[in-house]
Amino acid sequence: MNRKRFAAFITVLSLTSAALAPAAHAGTDHRPLADRLREAIVAQNFKDVIDLTPPELTARSSGKREKYDASPAELMNRAQARSLAAGKPLHQSPNMDAAIFELDAFGRTRAVANVLLSPQYPDGVVVPVDRRGLSTDQVRYRWWDDTEWDVNGGKGTVDVLPGRENAPIDFSSPYPASVLKLMVGFGVLRLADQGKIDLDADYTYAPNPVREACGGPSVKKIRQHFDEMITKSQNESTCALIKLIHDLNAWDAVNQTFADLGMPTLMVTGTIPGNGGRWIGSNMSGLDTAKLLLLVNGGAGVLWTTGKGKPVTRHELSYSSRKFFQDTLAGQGHNEMLSTPNWCGRDYPTQGIPQQVPARWIKPDGTVTVGDAVYDRDVRPCNDAAEVTFAHKTGWVDTTGSDAGIVKSFRGKDKRNYIVVVFCNLGTDYVDAARPADPPGVYPVLYTQKYAQLGKAIDGIMKSL
Repeated sequence: MNRKRFAAFITVLSLTSAALAPAAHAGTDHRPLADRLREAIVAQNFKDVIDLTPPELTARSSGKREKYDASPAELMNRAQARSLAAGKPLHQSPNMDAAIFELDAFGRTRAVANVLLSPQYPDGVVVPVDRRGLSTDQVRYRWWDDTEWDVNGGKGTVDVLPGRENAPIDFSSPYPASVLKLMVGFGVLRLADQGKIDLDADYTYAPNPVREACGGPSVKKIRQHFDEMITKSQNESTCALIKLIHDLNAWDAVNQTFADLGMPTLMVTGTIPGNGGRWIGSNMSGLDTAKLLLLVNGGAGVLWTTGKGKPVTRHELSYSSRKFFQDTLAGQGHNEMLSTPNWCGRDYPTQGIPQQVPARWIKPDGTVTVGDAVYDRDVRPCNDAAEVTFAHKTGWVDTTGSDAGIVKSFRGKDKRNYIVVVFCNLGTDYVDAARPADPPGVYPVLYTQKYAQLGKAIDGIMKSL
Protein backbone atom coordinates (compact mmCIF):
# COMPACT_ATOMS: atom_id res chain seq x y z
CA MET A 1 0.00 0.00 0.00
CA ASN A 2 1.49 3.39 -1.01
CA ARG A 3 1.65 6.36 1.33
CA LYS A 4 -1.44 8.16 -0.09
CA ARG A 5 -3.60 5.02 0.12
CA PHE A 6 -2.38 4.33 3.65
CA ALA A 7 -3.24 7.89 4.74
CA ALA A 8 -6.71 7.57 3.20
CA PHE A 9 -7.22 4.20 4.95
CA ILE A 10 -6.29 5.72 8.34
CA THR A 11 -8.70 8.62 7.76
CA VAL A 12 -11.59 6.28 6.95
CA LEU A 13 -10.74 4.07 9.95
CA SER A 14 -10.72 7.09 12.26
CA LEU A 15 -14.06 8.35 10.97
CA THR A 16 -15.60 4.86 11.29
CA SER A 17 -14.30 4.41 14.85
CA ALA A 18 -15.69 7.79 15.84
CA ALA A 19 -19.07 6.89 14.40
CA LEU A 20 -19.18 3.55 16.22
CA ALA A 21 -17.96 4.86 19.57
CA PRO A 22 -20.61 5.93 22.09
CA ALA A 23 -21.02 9.65 22.19
CA ALA A 24 -19.56 11.33 25.25
CA HIS A 25 -22.13 13.08 27.40
CA ALA A 26 -21.66 16.78 27.66
CA GLY A 27 -20.10 17.61 30.99
CA THR A 28 -19.24 13.98 31.81
CA ASP A 29 -17.25 13.84 35.06
CA HIS A 30 -14.35 11.42 34.62
CA ARG A 31 -12.94 11.84 38.11
CA PRO A 32 -12.57 8.72 40.30
CA LEU A 33 -15.72 7.65 42.10
CA ALA A 34 -14.13 8.29 45.50
CA ASP A 35 -13.39 11.91 44.65
CA ARG A 36 -16.98 12.47 43.57
CA LEU A 37 -18.30 10.81 46.73
CA ARG A 38 -16.07 12.97 48.91
CA GLU A 39 -17.30 16.09 47.13
CA ALA A 40 -20.95 15.03 47.58
CA ILE A 41 -20.44 14.49 51.31
CA VAL A 42 -18.69 17.82 51.88
CA ALA A 43 -21.36 19.63 49.85
CA GLN A 44 -23.96 18.74 52.50
CA ASN A 45 -22.47 21.42 54.77
CA PHE A 46 -23.24 19.62 58.02
CA LYS A 47 -22.16 22.57 60.17
CA ASP A 48 -25.64 24.08 60.10
CA VAL A 49 -27.29 20.99 61.62
CA ILE A 50 -28.81 21.67 65.06
CA ASP A 51 -27.58 19.59 68.01
CA LEU A 52 -30.51 19.26 70.43
CA THR A 53 -28.19 18.19 73.25
CA PRO A 54 -25.01 20.25 72.76
CA PRO A 55 -22.14 19.28 75.09
CA GLU A 56 -22.13 22.59 76.94
CA LEU A 57 -25.76 22.07 77.95
CA THR A 58 -26.19 18.32 78.36
CA ALA A 59 -23.26 15.96 78.56
CA ARG A 60 -23.97 12.83 76.57
CA SER A 61 -23.05 9.65 78.39
CA SER A 62 -20.30 7.18 77.66
CA GLY A 63 -20.43 5.07 74.53
CA LYS A 64 -21.09 2.05 76.73
CA ARG A 65 -24.68 3.21 77.25
CA GLU A 66 -27.36 1.02 75.71
CA LYS A 67 -28.70 2.09 72.31
CA TYR A 68 -31.83 0.61 70.80
CA ASP A 69 -34.24 1.89 68.20
CA ALA A 70 -37.06 3.66 69.99
CA SER A 71 -40.62 2.53 69.34
CA PRO A 72 -42.84 4.66 67.07
CA ALA A 73 -44.79 5.88 70.13
CA GLU A 74 -41.59 6.87 71.92
CA LEU A 75 -40.32 8.69 68.85
CA MET A 76 -43.56 10.64 68.41
CA ASN A 77 -43.55 11.68 72.07
CA ARG A 78 -39.90 12.68 71.86
CA ALA A 79 -40.43 14.71 68.68
CA GLN A 80 -43.25 16.67 70.31
CA ALA A 81 -41.31 17.29 73.52
CA ARG A 82 -38.11 18.54 71.94
CA SER A 83 -37.65 22.17 71.07
CA LEU A 84 -35.23 23.60 68.54
CA ALA A 85 -34.71 26.51 70.92
CA ALA A 86 -32.69 24.27 73.22
CA GLY A 87 -30.29 23.28 70.48
CA LYS A 88 -27.22 24.85 68.95
CA PRO A 89 -25.45 24.48 65.61
CA LEU A 90 -23.15 21.49 65.42
CA HIS A 91 -19.87 22.39 67.12
CA GLN A 92 -17.70 20.22 64.87
CA SER A 93 -17.82 18.02 61.80
CA PRO A 94 -19.72 14.76 62.26
CA ASN A 95 -18.11 11.35 61.83
CA MET A 96 -19.25 9.64 58.65
CA ASP A 97 -18.11 6.43 56.97
CA ALA A 98 -19.51 6.14 53.44
CA ALA A 99 -18.78 3.38 50.93
CA ILE A 100 -19.97 2.65 47.39
CA PHE A 101 -19.39 -0.44 45.26
CA GLU A 102 -20.35 -0.03 41.60
CA LEU A 103 -21.31 -3.46 40.24
CA ASP A 104 -21.21 -4.90 36.75
CA ALA A 105 -23.95 -6.99 35.17
CA PHE A 106 -22.56 -10.09 36.90
CA GLY A 107 -22.57 -8.54 40.37
CA ARG A 108 -18.80 -8.00 40.51
CA THR A 109 -17.19 -4.73 41.59
CA ARG A 110 -16.27 -2.29 38.84
CA ALA A 111 -15.35 0.63 41.09
CA VAL A 112 -14.98 1.10 44.84
CA ALA A 113 -15.08 4.24 46.96
CA ASN A 114 -14.72 4.77 50.70
CA VAL A 115 -14.67 8.24 52.25
CA LEU A 116 -14.38 9.21 55.91
CA LEU A 117 -15.47 12.52 57.42
CA SER A 118 -14.63 13.66 60.97
CA PRO A 119 -13.36 16.67 62.93
CA GLN A 120 -9.85 15.55 61.90
CA TYR A 121 -10.93 15.30 58.24
CA PRO A 122 -13.60 18.02 57.80
CA ASP A 123 -13.09 18.00 54.03
CA GLY A 124 -13.25 14.22 53.91
CA VAL A 125 -10.45 11.75 53.30
CA VAL A 126 -10.45 9.08 50.59
CA VAL A 127 -9.51 5.68 51.99
CA PRO A 128 -6.98 3.74 49.89
CA VAL A 129 -8.65 0.42 49.02
CA ASP A 130 -6.85 -2.72 47.89
CA ARG A 131 -8.99 -3.84 44.94
CA ARG A 132 -8.03 -7.52 45.22
CA GLY A 133 -9.20 -7.74 48.82
CA LEU A 134 -11.65 -4.81 48.80
CA SER A 135 -9.91 -3.90 52.03
CA THR A 136 -7.68 -1.34 53.67
CA ASP A 137 -4.97 -1.39 56.29
CA GLN A 138 -4.66 2.39 56.23
CA VAL A 139 -7.32 3.16 58.87
CA ARG A 140 -6.95 2.90 62.63
CA TYR A 141 -10.59 2.25 63.57
CA ARG A 142 -11.65 3.25 67.09
CA TRP A 143 -14.69 2.20 69.08
CA TRP A 144 -17.42 4.81 69.22
CA ASP A 145 -17.94 6.84 72.41
CA ASP A 146 -20.40 9.75 72.57
CA THR A 147 -18.48 11.66 75.22
CA GLU A 148 -15.15 11.29 73.45
CA TRP A 149 -16.68 12.61 70.25
CA ASP A 150 -18.18 15.61 72.05
CA VAL A 151 -15.23 16.66 74.21
CA ASN A 152 -12.18 15.03 72.63
CA GLY A 153 -12.40 16.52 69.17
CA GLY A 154 -14.05 13.41 67.78
CA LYS A 155 -11.07 11.25 68.71
CA GLY A 156 -11.63 7.77 70.12
CA THR A 157 -9.19 6.02 72.44
CA VAL A 158 -9.96 2.27 72.12
CA ASP A 159 -8.84 0.36 69.03
CA VAL A 160 -11.24 -1.90 67.15
CA LEU A 161 -8.45 -3.90 65.50
CA PRO A 162 -4.97 -4.66 66.84
CA GLY A 163 -1.87 -3.69 64.91
CA ARG A 164 -3.19 -0.50 63.32
CA GLU A 165 -1.31 1.93 65.57
CA ASN A 166 0.74 3.31 62.67
CA ALA A 167 -2.09 3.58 60.16
CA PRO A 168 -2.16 7.10 58.66
CA ILE A 169 -5.94 7.62 59.11
CA ASP A 170 -7.37 7.63 62.65
CA PHE A 171 -11.15 7.30 62.75
CA SER A 172 -13.87 6.57 65.31
CA SER A 173 -16.47 4.30 63.72
CA PRO A 174 -20.04 5.45 64.38
CA TYR A 175 -22.17 2.92 66.24
CA PRO A 176 -24.08 1.03 63.49
CA ALA A 177 -27.45 0.98 65.30
CA SER A 178 -29.89 -1.40 63.61
CA VAL A 179 -27.68 -1.99 60.58
CA LEU A 180 -25.97 -4.44 62.98
CA LYS A 181 -28.98 -6.67 62.27
CA LEU A 182 -27.30 -7.55 58.97
CA MET A 183 -24.64 -9.35 61.00
CA VAL A 184 -27.27 -11.16 63.06
CA GLY A 185 -29.00 -12.21 59.84
CA PHE A 186 -25.76 -13.53 58.37
CA GLY A 187 -25.11 -15.54 61.55
CA VAL A 188 -28.57 -17.08 61.47
CA LEU A 189 -28.33 -18.06 57.81
CA ARG A 190 -24.85 -19.54 58.18
CA LEU A 191 -26.20 -21.75 60.96
CA ALA A 192 -29.18 -22.66 58.75
CA ASP A 193 -26.81 -23.67 55.95
CA GLN A 194 -24.91 -25.85 58.45
CA GLY A 195 -28.12 -27.63 59.40
CA LYS A 196 -28.10 -26.25 62.94
CA ILE A 197 -31.18 -24.07 62.46
CA ASP A 198 -34.44 -24.69 60.61
CA LEU A 199 -35.92 -21.38 59.52
CA ASP A 200 -39.40 -22.87 59.57
CA ALA A 201 -39.11 -24.20 63.13
CA ASP A 202 -40.66 -22.45 66.11
CA TYR A 203 -38.24 -20.69 68.43
CA THR A 204 -39.36 -20.27 72.02
CA TYR A 205 -37.83 -17.05 73.26
CA ALA A 206 -37.62 -17.22 77.05
CA PRO A 207 -35.56 -14.21 78.17
CA ASN A 208 -33.73 -14.45 81.48
CA PRO A 209 -33.82 -11.80 82.74
CA VAL A 210 -36.54 -9.99 80.83
CA ARG A 211 -35.14 -6.83 79.25
CA GLU A 212 -37.50 -3.98 78.37
CA ALA A 213 -36.06 -3.34 74.92
CA CYS A 214 -36.20 -7.06 74.09
CA GLY A 215 -39.74 -7.75 75.25
CA GLY A 216 -41.13 -10.77 77.02
CA PRO A 217 -41.43 -14.45 76.12
CA SER A 218 -42.68 -15.39 72.66
CA VAL A 219 -42.99 -18.31 70.25
CA LYS A 220 -42.48 -17.58 66.56
CA LYS A 221 -41.01 -19.17 63.46
CA ILE A 222 -37.35 -18.26 63.07
CA ARG A 223 -38.19 -17.03 59.58
CA GLN A 224 -40.73 -14.60 61.08
CA HIS A 225 -38.22 -13.28 63.59
CA PHE A 226 -35.79 -12.69 60.70
CA ASP A 227 -38.37 -10.83 58.63
CA GLU A 228 -39.46 -8.62 61.54
CA MET A 229 -35.85 -7.86 62.44
CA ILE A 230 -35.04 -6.59 58.94
CA THR A 231 -38.23 -5.13 57.49
CA LYS A 232 -39.65 -3.52 60.64
CA SER A 233 -36.39 -3.27 62.63
CA GLN A 234 -38.16 -4.99 65.50
CA ASN A 235 -35.87 -5.15 68.53
CA GLU A 236 -37.75 -8.02 70.16
CA SER A 237 -37.10 -10.31 67.18
CA THR A 238 -33.46 -9.21 67.05
CA CYS A 239 -32.94 -10.09 70.72
CA ALA A 240 -34.56 -13.47 70.09
CA LEU A 241 -32.20 -14.27 67.20
CA ILE A 242 -29.14 -13.08 69.11
CA LYS A 243 -30.18 -15.36 71.98
CA LEU A 244 -30.76 -18.21 69.52
CA ILE A 245 -27.15 -17.90 68.35
CA HIS A 246 -26.05 -17.84 72.00
CA ASP A 247 -28.09 -20.99 72.65
CA LEU A 248 -25.89 -22.73 70.08
CA ASN A 249 -22.70 -21.19 71.53
CA ALA A 250 -22.02 -19.85 68.05
CA TRP A 251 -21.24 -16.14 68.42
CA ASP A 252 -17.48 -16.67 68.61
CA ALA A 253 -17.67 -18.71 65.40
CA VAL A 254 -19.81 -16.08 63.65
CA ASN A 255 -17.38 -13.29 64.56
CA GLN A 256 -14.43 -15.45 63.51
CA THR A 257 -16.13 -16.08 60.18
CA PHE A 258 -16.30 -12.35 59.52
CA ALA A 259 -12.55 -12.09 60.22
CA ASP A 260 -11.71 -15.19 58.16
CA LEU A 261 -13.68 -13.79 55.20
CA GLY A 262 -11.74 -10.51 55.26
CA MET A 263 -14.33 -8.40 57.10
CA PRO A 264 -12.52 -7.94 60.44
CA THR A 265 -14.37 -4.79 61.54
CA LEU A 266 -17.68 -6.68 61.62
CA MET A 267 -18.40 -8.01 65.11
CA VAL A 268 -21.17 -8.49 67.65
CA THR A 269 -19.66 -8.79 71.13
CA GLY A 270 -20.78 -8.51 74.73
CA THR A 271 -24.45 -9.36 74.20
CA ILE A 272 -26.33 -11.07 77.05
CA PRO A 273 -26.75 -14.81 76.44
CA GLY A 274 -29.94 -15.01 78.49
CA ASN A 275 -31.95 -12.43 76.54
CA GLY A 276 -29.97 -11.24 73.50
CA GLY A 277 -29.79 -7.67 74.75
CA ARG A 278 -26.92 -5.17 75.13
CA TRP A 279 -25.79 -4.50 71.57
CA ILE A 280 -23.31 -1.69 72.20
CA GLY A 281 -20.36 -4.02 71.58
CA SER A 282 -21.14 -4.10 67.86
CA ASN A 283 -18.96 -2.52 65.19
CA MET A 284 -19.11 -2.18 61.43
CA SER A 285 -17.04 -0.23 58.92
CA GLY A 286 -18.56 1.01 55.69
CA LEU A 287 -16.14 -1.01 53.58
CA ASP A 288 -16.74 -4.34 55.32
CA THR A 289 -20.51 -3.79 55.43
CA ALA A 290 -20.48 -3.24 51.67
CA LYS A 291 -18.56 -6.51 51.29
CA LEU A 292 -21.16 -8.36 53.34
CA LEU A 293 -23.88 -6.99 51.06
CA LEU A 294 -21.77 -7.93 48.02
CA LEU A 295 -21.76 -11.51 49.26
CA VAL A 296 -25.52 -11.44 49.91
CA ASN A 297 -26.09 -10.00 46.43
CA GLY A 298 -24.32 -13.06 45.03
CA GLY A 299 -22.10 -11.97 42.16
CA ALA A 300 -20.31 -14.41 39.87
CA GLY A 301 -16.86 -15.84 40.53
CA VAL A 302 -14.44 -14.60 43.15
CA LEU A 303 -15.83 -11.49 44.85
CA TRP A 304 -12.60 -10.71 46.71
CA THR A 305 -9.53 -12.48 48.07
CA THR A 306 -8.61 -12.23 51.75
CA GLY A 307 -5.18 -11.23 53.01
CA LYS A 308 -4.48 -14.92 53.65
CA GLY A 309 -5.28 -15.79 50.06
CA LYS A 310 -8.77 -17.21 50.54
CA PRO A 311 -11.05 -16.54 47.55
CA VAL A 312 -14.48 -15.43 48.77
CA THR A 313 -17.48 -16.30 46.63
CA ARG A 314 -21.25 -16.12 46.96
CA HIS A 315 -21.20 -19.74 48.13
CA GLU A 316 -20.36 -18.62 51.67
CA LEU A 317 -24.16 -18.58 51.86
CA SER A 318 -26.36 -21.05 50.03
CA TYR A 319 -28.57 -19.89 47.17
CA SER A 320 -31.70 -20.26 49.31
CA SER A 321 -30.17 -18.25 52.17
CA ARG A 322 -29.00 -15.47 49.85
CA LYS A 323 -32.38 -15.35 48.14
CA PHE A 324 -34.18 -15.13 51.48
CA PHE A 325 -31.81 -12.40 52.68
CA GLN A 326 -32.22 -10.44 49.44
CA ASP A 327 -36.01 -10.72 49.48
CA THR A 328 -36.20 -9.65 53.12
CA LEU A 329 -34.01 -6.60 52.52
CA ALA A 330 -36.13 -5.75 49.47
CA GLY A 331 -39.19 -5.75 51.75
CA GLN A 332 -37.83 -2.95 53.94
CA GLY A 333 -40.59 -0.85 55.47
CA HIS A 334 -38.50 2.04 56.83
CA ASN A 335 -37.57 3.90 53.65
CA GLU A 336 -36.59 7.14 55.30
CA MET A 337 -32.88 7.96 55.26
CA LEU A 338 -30.91 7.78 52.00
CA SER A 339 -34.31 7.21 50.42
CA THR A 340 -37.49 8.92 51.64
CA PRO A 341 -40.50 7.67 49.62
CA ASN A 342 -42.48 6.93 52.79
CA TRP A 343 -42.92 10.72 52.96
CA CYS A 344 -43.74 11.00 49.25
CA GLY A 345 -44.62 14.51 48.09
CA ARG A 346 -43.68 16.37 51.24
CA ASP A 347 -41.63 19.51 50.85
CA TYR A 348 -39.59 18.17 53.77
CA PRO A 349 -37.68 15.93 53.81
CA THR A 350 -36.03 16.01 50.39
CA GLN A 351 -36.72 13.00 48.23
CA GLY A 352 -33.59 10.81 48.23
CA ILE A 353 -32.78 7.69 46.20
CA PRO A 354 -35.85 7.29 43.92
CA GLN A 355 -36.84 3.84 45.14
CA GLN A 356 -40.11 1.96 45.01
CA VAL A 357 -41.94 1.29 48.30
CA PRO A 358 -42.72 -2.44 48.70
CA ALA A 359 -46.43 -3.14 48.14
CA ARG A 360 -46.78 -5.10 51.40
CA TRP A 361 -46.82 -1.87 53.44
CA ILE A 362 -49.16 0.17 51.23
CA LYS A 363 -52.80 0.49 52.31
CA PRO A 364 -55.69 0.95 49.83
CA ASP A 365 -55.47 4.75 50.21
CA GLY A 366 -51.78 4.68 49.24
CA THR A 367 -50.42 5.49 52.71
CA VAL A 368 -47.85 3.32 54.46
CA THR A 369 -48.05 1.61 57.84
CA VAL A 370 -45.09 -0.41 59.15
CA GLY A 371 -46.02 -2.06 62.41
CA ASP A 372 -46.95 0.84 64.69
CA ALA A 373 -45.28 3.41 62.41
CA VAL A 374 -47.92 5.36 60.47
CA TYR A 375 -47.01 7.56 57.49
CA ASP A 376 -49.61 9.98 56.14
CA ARG A 377 -48.57 10.34 52.51
CA ASP A 378 -49.90 8.62 49.41
CA VAL A 379 -46.78 6.92 48.06
CA ARG A 380 -48.31 5.78 44.77
CA PRO A 381 -47.11 8.84 42.79
CA CYS A 382 -43.55 8.19 43.98
CA ASN A 383 -43.85 4.50 43.14
CA ASP A 384 -45.02 5.44 39.63
CA ALA A 385 -41.96 7.66 39.26
CA ALA A 386 -39.54 5.25 40.98
CA GLU A 387 -36.38 4.34 39.08
CA VAL A 388 -34.79 1.73 41.37
CA THR A 389 -35.29 -0.89 44.02
CA PHE A 390 -33.37 -0.44 47.26
CA ALA A 391 -32.88 -3.63 49.30
CA HIS A 392 -31.59 -2.10 52.50
CA LYS A 393 -31.45 -1.80 56.27
CA THR A 394 -31.72 1.47 58.16
CA GLY A 395 -30.68 2.24 61.73
CA TRP A 396 -31.23 5.15 64.07
CA VAL A 397 -30.60 6.07 67.68
CA ASP A 398 -29.80 9.40 69.31
CA THR A 399 -26.25 9.47 67.96
CA THR A 400 -26.54 7.28 64.87
CA GLY A 401 -28.12 7.54 61.45
CA SER A 402 -27.26 4.62 59.17
CA ASP A 403 -28.39 3.00 55.95
CA ALA A 404 -26.89 0.17 53.91
CA GLY A 405 -28.25 -1.61 50.88
CA ILE A 406 -28.26 -2.71 47.25
CA VAL A 407 -29.63 -0.42 44.52
CA LYS A 408 -30.83 -1.82 41.19
CA SER A 409 -32.55 0.16 38.43
CA PHE A 410 -35.73 -0.88 36.69
CA ARG A 411 -35.51 -1.94 33.07
CA GLY A 412 -35.71 1.08 30.83
CA LYS A 413 -34.35 3.48 33.46
CA ASP A 414 -30.83 4.87 33.59
CA LYS A 415 -28.71 1.88 34.53
CA ARG A 416 -27.63 1.66 38.17
CA ASN A 417 -26.31 -1.37 40.01
CA TYR A 418 -24.49 -0.50 43.21
CA ILE A 419 -24.10 -1.00 46.93
CA VAL A 420 -24.17 2.01 49.24
CA VAL A 421 -23.39 2.22 52.95
CA VAL A 422 -23.50 5.32 55.18
CA PHE A 423 -22.77 5.34 58.92
CA CYS A 424 -22.87 8.67 60.76
CA ASN A 425 -23.28 9.92 64.32
CA LEU A 426 -26.01 12.39 63.36
CA GLY A 427 -28.96 10.52 64.84
CA THR A 428 -32.20 11.71 66.39
CA ASP A 429 -30.32 14.24 68.57
CA TYR A 430 -29.52 16.23 65.41
CA VAL A 431 -32.08 18.00 63.22
CA ASP A 432 -32.35 20.75 60.61
CA ALA A 433 -32.94 24.34 61.68
CA ALA A 434 -35.86 24.74 59.27
CA ARG A 435 -37.44 21.42 60.19
CA PRO A 436 -41.24 21.71 60.12
CA ALA A 437 -43.39 20.12 62.80
CA ASP A 438 -44.56 16.58 62.11
CA PRO A 439 -48.33 16.10 61.78
CA PRO A 440 -49.94 14.67 64.94
CA GLY A 441 -50.01 10.90 65.15
CA VAL A 442 -47.62 10.48 62.22
CA TYR A 443 -44.22 8.81 62.33
CA PRO A 444 -41.73 11.68 62.69
CA VAL A 445 -38.82 12.65 60.48
CA LEU A 446 -36.05 11.27 62.64
CA TYR A 447 -32.99 13.22 61.58
CA THR A 448 -31.50 15.75 59.19
CA GLN A 449 -32.67 15.61 55.57
CA LYS A 450 -29.05 15.95 54.52
CA TYR A 451 -28.98 12.14 54.44
CA ALA A 452 -31.67 12.16 51.75
CA GLN A 453 -29.81 14.90 49.90
CA LEU A 454 -26.67 12.77 50.03
CA GLY A 455 -28.62 9.71 48.82
CA LYS A 456 -29.95 11.70 45.89
CA ALA A 457 -26.45 12.99 45.08
CA ILE A 458 -24.95 9.50 45.23
CA ASP A 459 -27.66 8.10 42.97
CA GLY A 460 -27.03 10.94 40.54
CA ILE A 461 -23.33 10.07 40.47
CA MET A 462 -24.08 6.41 39.82
CA LYS A 463 -26.59 7.32 37.10
CA SER A 464 -23.92 9.30 35.29
CA LEU A 465 -21.29 6.56 35.19
